[in-house]
Amino acid sequence: MRTTRLGGSTVPVSELALGCAALGNLFHPVTDETAHATVDAAWDAGIRTFDTAPHYGLGRSERRLGAALRDRPRDTYTLSTKVGRLLVPHPDSGACDDLAHGFAVSATHHRVWDFSADGVLRSLEASLERLGVDHVDVALLHDPDDHAEQALREAYPALERLRAEGVIGAIGIGMNQSALPARFVRETDIDVVLLAGRYTLLEQDGLTELLPEAAARGRSVVIGGVFNSGLLTTPRPGATYDYAPAPQPVLDRALRLLAVCERHGVPLRAAALRFPFGHPAVASVLTGARSPHEVHDTVEQLTRPIPDALWDELRAEGLLDPGIPVPAATPTEQAMPSKEPS
Repeated sequence: MRTTRLGGSTVPVSELALGCAALGNLFHPVTDETAHATVDAAWDAGIRTFDTAPHYGLGRSERRLGAALRDRPRDTYTLSTKVGRLLVPHPDSGACDDLAHGFAVSATHHRVWDFSADGVLRSLEASLERLGVDHVDVALLHDPDDHAEQALREAYPALERLRAEGVIGAIGIGMNQSALPARFVRETDIDVVLLAGRYTLLEQDGLTELLPEAAARGRSVVIGGVFNSGLLTTPRPGATYDYAPAPQPVLDRALRLLAVCERHGVPLRAAALRFPFGHPAVASVLTGARSPHEVHDTVEQLTRPIPDALWDELRAEGLLDPGIPVPAATPTEQAMPSKEPS
């Protein structure tokens, strides 16, 4: 699988990265065995970049990912985790679950926002222990929406010092919005932005400011949430968009995207997965999986041929603006006959 370096760092990322929120029992339980098998399937498919966070299942994702990677040579994969939420033991751990935060685990801890320099160091130390490794390759500031100034003044400089000391290889920010990451690209020397849900086939808010800034400054962007929390896998009434039922206008747009893809014999999820690679700042697409089957399907979709005619029709239908970059077709894809009716 193709690899790219993150920004000006020496940290490689594979074309596909495995997001490990599901390994923390996102919405529904996943067994230890299935979690391990999911990581194994990603490895067998050539995926060498794995992203996790303390937030995911109150540390369960980190523990499971570390266990699944334990027998792999440490220098053969890229490991990313996040800072900004400290896990503090909960005095009534057996009394409730963590579903209010989206994870089907017991609420053994509660999360405390902390973007101080000390908080960053404590977070990374705890993550290393849960992962069972002596270093992570990428540390990301996790969702500092309401903590922007502290993240800029305290958390970022702490990560910059760790990078200079060689403790981490690359630093960045991971968010579901594009405005604050664009500010970090302008005002700091981060290597990468993990942008979730804001540069997809359905919406391209990230193109307004963030992606051009990143490209101009030699920074990398990893795109997550390419299926907009499920809507671009199977658009239908009740499908989720941003983790809630999709509003009707959004659903209608997704159904129009589906109709165009079907006319060209391309699954919507294949087009959604490939779309971000059209922008030069995009280094990798990160997708979650909770089973080996989901990993296999994602890899299969990435390799599906997509003709230029599909992107052309999306533009003609007003579903993509003319100036939005799209992936260049391979010679094989260019030779594909269009399945659009004459």
